[in-house]
Order: sequence, then structure tokens, then C-alpha cells
Amino acid sequence: MNERSRIATSVRMSEYANKKYRSRSSSATKENKKPTSVLIKHTPGERPLAYTNAALSVETIPDTSIQPTRCSQLDNSCPDLLSATVEDAVRKVLGGSLHDLHQDVNRIQKTLSEIALKMAESKRIAIIGAGPCGLTAAKGCLEEGLDVVVYDKTDNIGGLWCYRDYDLEGLPSVMKSTVINTSKEMSAFSDFPPPAHFPNFMHNTLMFQYFKMYAEKFGVLRHVQLMTEVLQITQSDDYEKTGRWKVTTRRMKDSVTNTEEFDGVLIATGHHTSPLMPDFPGLKSFKGNAIHTHSLKKAAGYEDKVVLVVGIGNSAVDAAVEISTVAKQVYLSTRRGAWLFQRVGPDGKPFDAAYTRRCLDTVNKIVPFSLSCWFMEHELNKRFDHAAYGLKPKHRVLSQHPTINDALPNKLLSGTVILREDIKCFTENGVIFKDDEQPIEIDAVVFATGYKIEFPLVGGDVIRVKDNKVQLYKYMFPPHLPHPSLAVMACVQVIGAVFPVAELQGRWYASIMSGKKKLPSKEIMQHDIKLKEKQMKERYVSSPRHTVQVDYISYSDELAELVGCKPDLWKIFFTDPKLFWALFNGPSLPYQYRLTGPHPWSGARAAILGYNSRVLAALNTRKSSE
Repeated sequence: MNERSRIATSVRMSEYANKKYRSRSSSATKENKKPTSVLIKHTPGERPLAYTNAALSVETIPDTSIQPTRCSQLDNSCPDLLSATVEDAVRKVLGGSLHDLHQDVNRIQKTLSEIALKMAESKRIAIIGAGPCGLTAAKGCLEEGLDVVVYDKTDNIGGLWCYRDYDLEGLPSVMKSTVINTSKEMSAFSDFPPPAHFPNFMHNTLMFQYFKMYAEKFGVLRHVQLMTEVLQITQSDDYEKTGRWKVTTRRMKDSVTNTEEFDGVLIATGHHTSPLMPDFPGLKSFKGNAIHTHSLKKAAGYEDKVVLVVGIGNSAVDAAVEISTVAKQVYLSTRRGAWLFQRVGPDGKPFDAAYTRRCLDTVNKIVPFSLSCWFMEHELNKRFDHAAYGLKPKHRVLSQHPTINDALPNKLLSGTVILREDIKCFTENGVIFKDDEQPIEIDAVVFATGYKIEFPLVGGDVIRVKDNKVQLYKYMFPPHLPHPSLAVMACVQVIGAVFPVAELQGRWYASIMSGKKKLPSKEIMQHDIKLKEKQMKERYVSSPRHTVQVDYISYSDELAELVGCKPDLWKIFFTDPKLFWALFNGPSLPYQYRLTGPHPWSGARAAILGYNSRVLAALNTRKSSE
């Protein structure tokens, strides 16, 4: 058979198959039955194919008909198998025998049946919050073949990193000038390094851009429902048997409410949503403006005013420094003082990367706690004498959450910020400090006094909180519930970057919901909670902010071991000494948790070894004359 005859025969075969399909479709329509179809996700720029179970039909369909959720399930089920099956079948349609075609029709039908079964078995997960934690959790669930819906009541993703110049009740926010306190490489997701040209400490606008790039790359955005407020989360009628939850939502544009059932719910709203306002004597009679840093957006409005900032955490010092650029005077009130860290570390490298290393973590576990504290305090005092500046607290440096700011010492030197003792009381027009009987007139007060940990969506008996102490296994799972279908993300105060930690939390939750992992017994979980409470009490200053503290390396390794992605350093020592040295002596980068285990990333090793080049890439904006 010559080429022309072969092509003509192939065309007739295709027409015959399509005719058969249309005939069956017509019959099905008459019987009020629609032939089932599965829509396969296609590469951008290509035209998708629709495959029916009636007969082999290769027909182009418009892009608008693609169903994102179902496509994602196919993507995570067996795309390679289906792709190979279809491509092989089409090749045979165009150049093979009719017998081969019938065999391939049967094979595709079997493949589609298997996929349909997987789709039916796929669990449906609701994630509350489309901030960075919710986005990475969605990706983790998609990797495990779960069906995901991410709800967010705002008009954009990013959570608090999406700057708004107005206040939204129940939602945290950054100031317009906010720069993240952890460096870009330490803050990265494990398989998505930030662009090399991004600065090492990113402005909030770049953080938002990074999270958007991440969501776009991994196909998370199509699972996000914006402007949808979650009103309530309750157990389904058959919860005891299934572990399912009912999620009631309200569409912001028209206030239409809806209730759906999900196999699992992951609350990814963090714990910076409910401001903790103090009750100082005389505060109610104070005539000036009083707000919480939760509502502070910029210094505008404080021009030429005397402002009091209460607190000594990161929000407090950021607010004091920012407001001092326009105010007549800023007072910074603190009960205890604080050890002050800076972003710039040894040799000009990021401070967090220099001191978050496995070698130092190992030493700190061996030597006495007091010796580790002495070393760090000695390093911090090299920059300025904390006692001379009035900042030195009674507690040791590792007994507090790090306060990070580069500008505060300069502000104290210049007098634009004045450090004061704790507050005794407020007057109508001012404040009296405990070390002074004379009132000082002020125009406004900004409270940076932390947040209450609470979960109003589920009720107090589902997630138990007392004095800001959460009864959650690994700060995620309520141990008293019979099913591990509900969990909390980012309810931790990490000494280090939070995003890689949240990613590991999301991966662990996804592995549990997919059935690959299980929680231990109720007794083991409760014992772990009590042990962590005991360790917290022994190490940290008693404070509402020191109830969910975790060390970056230790807690990340805990989660990684549960996921099954913790790197085996002994094995790497013998098989890849160069990588071992980077892992042990270099910064403890998130990419290490993609070297092995479920869903590894082939670029993880290169990302770890290429750390220095990416740090310098953001600095080498001009050639130095050496």
C-alpha cells in the first residue's frame, strides 16, 4: 500500500470511529443518558483531547470546558500511563490495523475506568486561608492526589503578605515598609528557590510576588476560591464513622451561604488574627489615639506627634523605628528588655543562615544551656552593649523569641526613640512609667502586645486552648478527636523561618489524609504535648508569646521524619562528602527535605550547593574595584 492509500485508509478509519461515537451519543441522548467523558489537562498552547467510554474519539474541545479540579486529579493519578496509552493508540489509528485499534480502545477504556475509580476514591480537603501556608498545604495535598479547595475571604492570595492600606477584622497585615526578618534562602519552599536576583531579605511586595510565582508554577491558584468567608466548621452527621466535616461559607459579593462536606479540613490562618490588648489603669480615660500594631500600616498620621509604643518584640521595634521617621518623639516601653539581633551576620552574610547550622545545633545540644547563651550574648554585644543601651534583660538570650532590627540602636543613639520602663498608668493626656512619678504627655499609643490564640471557626472543645497554650499534637492535631481529618497549620512561633516548617506540616497532613501515614495513639500524643509544655516552661520567659515556640532545625527534623523525607546524614557522609559538608556545616536549607522521601526534587542537591552564588547574586549589582 502506497503512502497516499495508507493515509486515506487511516482517515476512513477515524471517520468510522467518530461516526460510531456520534451514533452511540445520539442513542444515549434519546434515552436521556449522557456518555461519560474525562477531560485531560493539556500543556499550555496545545489543544486538549476528550475521550469517551463509548468509542475511541479524538476530538478537539474548547479550553473553556476544562474542569480544573478534575484535571488536577488526573494529573496526580496516572498521567504518564494515560498519555502513553493515548499517544500509542493515536499512532496506530493513523498507521496500524483495525485489530490494533480495537485492542487500544479496550486498553484506553480500562485505563479510564481505573482513573475514574481513583477520582471517586480521592478525598476532598478544605483549606482555610490562601496565605503562604495555605498555598503550600494545597500543593502538598495535590501531590498526594487529594482534591483541594482553598477558601479565602479576601480578594487576593498571600495572607498578611498581601499589603492593604486598610484594616480587615480578623486578618493580620504588614506595614507598607515591612521587610521579612528571615533571609530568602532560609525562607524558601523546599523545591522552589527564590530568584537569585531577589534581595536576601525581601520587602513584603517581593514576598507576595514569590508566593504568587509558587502558586502559579504548581497549579494551586485554580483551586483557590477568593472572596469566600468560612463561617463555621462542624462535624458531619456521620463524623464518628467517616471523620468528615461540614464547612459553611459565605460569598462576599452577594452574601449567599453554602454548606459542603469534606473528608478533611486544614486551618491555615495562623495565630496572628486576634490582637491581645492590655488593660492598663487609666487607659479608658486616655483621650489620644490607641491602636494595636495589627492595624498599623504606615507612619502617616503621626507627623510631629509624641507617640508611645508598648512592647519589645519585632512588631514593637519595627513600629517604633517606622514612626520615628515622622514623629516629634517616640517612647518605647518594655517590661523586661530584649536581646537584639540584626539581619547582617558574619562577613556580611545573612545572620539567620550563619547561625542556623547543624554543626552549631549539635554543639548546643551537647554543651550546657548557659554556655550556649553566653556565646550568643557575647556575639550580640559586639555590635553594641545591651546594658549601656538599657536593653539588657534578666533572662538569657535563648529564653526569648528573637527580636530582629537593624535600625533601633541608631534610633536610640540619635534620641528619636527613647527607651522607657513598664507603664504604671495612663492619664487623660499622657502616661506615667513605673520608674517615674511625673506624667509624660503623649498624643498616641501603639500596642505591640501580641495575639490571643483562638479558633472560633470550630469551637473551644474541638481545639482546646488555655492561657495561649494549645492542646495539639506537634502543634497540629487535636489528640482527643477519633479521626485525624482536622488539623491546624502555622500555630508555631519558629526561631527561624516559618514557611519551610509550614510546608512540612502540610506534607505530613497530606500523607495522613492519603492513608500513607498514621497518627500514634492518643496516649503518645498527649505525652508529647505535656513534654513540650514542660520544655517550654523550663527554657522560656513566662509570656503569652512563649507558648508555641519551636526551634527551626529540631522541629523541622521531627516533621521530616514523620513525612519520611529527613536526609540520612550518615549515608550522605559516605556517598556524597561534598553534600554532607554543605548540610552539616552550611545553613540548614529547606531543600534538604527534597533530597529523598516522597516527591523528591531533582534540583535539591544543586540548590544546596549553589547557596553562596545565589546570596552573592543579589549583592553583585556592580563590579567592585579590587
